[in-house]
Amino acid sequence: MQYIETKIPGVWIIEPQIFTDTRGYFMETFKKNLFEQYIGQVDFVQDNESKSTFGVLRGLHFQRGDAAQAKLLRVIKGSVFDVAVDIRKDSPTYGEYVTVELSEANKRQFFVPRGFAHGFLVTSDEAIFTYKVDNAYAPQHEGALLYNDPELAIPWPVSEEKLILSDKDRHASLLKAL
Repeated sequence: MQYIETKIPGVWIIEPQIFTDTRGYFMETFKKNLFEQYIGQVDFVQDNESKSTFGVLRGLHFQRGDAAQAKLLRVIKGSVFDVAVDIRKDSPTYGEYVTVELSEANKRQFFVPRGFAHGFLVTSDEAIFTYKVDNAYAPQHEGALLYNDPELAIPWPVSEEKLILSDKDRHASLLKAL
């Protein structure tokens, strides 16, 4: 596996080594000692999976305080445009974001540490998205940033009229309101 640190320290793209032959492929998706060598110790406690269709935008979600979550994300089927926004008030990269394409073709993973809002947009007909978290979901600590906050100016690759959003995501907070 190759670990690539992004422009925001602590946010990583992980590219697996893929072994293919006539039977298909094999790859390691998680190797604790290598993960800890680059990222450090993270105790994942829950795995989540979602299935969505083209244009579904989920996010930008986060958990506050002690309920904050680090996430290790990947796509099993299809492709997504994935985004992590730094919402750590004391961070020199506060309000900055990283984007990456995660797909069944590139098999990349994306590590997002605690203190970030996260979201993804499905760019294929359908996507199966899976991720590990290091803290259980706590609805009372949930928050969301508005996906089209002008201060963030995220370049979502699907036109506004084709987006499918929950009411919660459509009416989320602006960064300046955090």
